[in-house]
Amino acid sequence: MTTSALLIVLLFVLLAGGVWIAITLGIVAWAGVAFFSSTRPDINLVTSYWNTYESLSLASLPMFIWMGEILYRTRLAEQMFAGLAPWLDRLPGRLLHVNVLGCGIFGAVSGSSAATCATIAKIALPELSRRGYDEKMSLGALCGASTLGLLIPPSIAMIVYAVAADVSIIRMFIAGILPGAMLLCLFSGYIVIWALLNPHKTPKASLTMSLGQRIKASGNLIPVLLLIAFVFSAMVSGFATANEASAFGVLGALCIAGFGGSLSRKSFVESLSGAVRMSCMIMFILGAASFLTVAMGFTGIPIALSKWVVSLELSPYALIAALTVVYLVMGCALDGVSMIVLTTAVVLPMVQAAGFDPIWFGVYIIIMIELSQITPPVGFNLFVLQGMTGQRIMTVARASLPFFVVMIVATILLVAYPSIATWLPQAIMGR
Repeated sequence: MTTSALLIVLLFVLLAGGVWIAITLGIVAWAGVAFFSSTRPDINLVTSYWNTYESLSLASLPMFIWMGEILYRTRLAEQMFAGLAPWLDRLPGRLLHVNVLGCGIFGAVSGSSAATCATIAKIALPELSRRGYDEKMSLGALCGASTLGLLIPPSIAMIVYAVAADVSIIRMFIAGILPGAMLLCLFSGYIVIWALLNPHKTPKASLTMSLGQRIKASGNLIPVLLLIAFVFSAMVSGFATANEASAFGVLGALCIAGFGGSLSRKSFVESLSGAVRMSCMIMFILGAASFLTVAMGFTGIPIALSKWVVSLELSPYALIAALTVVYLVMGCALDGVSMIVLTTAVVLPMVQAAGFDPIWFGVYIIIMIELSQITPPVGFNLFVLQGMTGQRIMTVARASLPFFVVMIVATILLVAYPSIATWLPQAIMGR
């Protein structure tokens, strides 16, 4: 355990010093191989990076990111608000539900929590404020619901986990559907309860439209919904692999942007450069994480850690409870991709030994990452809303606290009923 203690200390010293996560992982891995094994670190570094980058599974990652970047620059958020508002104005909580459903729809095409938060906030927050909705509830609902971008497929975080854990990307996508729907219903359910308990904080219904007018207002959502349905059904039916489906997704996003009048040379270049930057960052981290995994294998840390955990004789649920605390603490300092690549190689063998399915564990990790998005001091969604509203970060954090609790409830349900994540992949694709 002395070896693991020294490497962990080195890891936290570098992170505390502000060193990039990818470089930190590479330095720790190099030290592990150089000082605690008899192999050459340079050869292992080159081999690890090559084995990571030549994987065809990663080809879908930049394409799905590009699809989200294209749609991020369209009028999709404005169209969603106009299309959803007429259907939700009669529910308790009224247009606050637009935050939840809007984030669910945009999350399905962006795969990013921060992008979902920023896009929906641009339209929803000014509209809700203008109509007299409670500011704290508006902020909290948006901050919490925008995390759905990580869970509802196609999700960037799910692709990263699938590659790190060597599981099927398509199975991971399917596994996220029911938990995503559950979380969406829990968010809306909390808004309903809050509205019934605080009727004076909810404005009266302001939209009076016939059924035909509602359908016409929602017409702009049809292309995006069809794109989501096509990309997902193409993967599930076997018509296209994840890589091919991601290419279809980019083509569809370009068509939607072109027909909507928001595709220009400038927006095309901006979407492409944004996708390149995000993809390079994630690929850099994944390569370093692969090198760290190899280093851990040489040092024997995973085996030693597994034996230590076994010696504690924790029950499967006690193990998950302990991991939940660990992930919540890590979420205060690290981003989601870093949490996945730092822990998967070490934690997954222990979780499988405890009898948990790796696909289920992937969904569990995604929800833990969602929690980290609204956990100070490094919650990305908190920073996004702070920058867009001018509110203090702790004000936004307090507003999102009820939705943090809702996600904890979702985690408990997922642990108590693992079939929420595992049933649909088995039903569609078999075992």
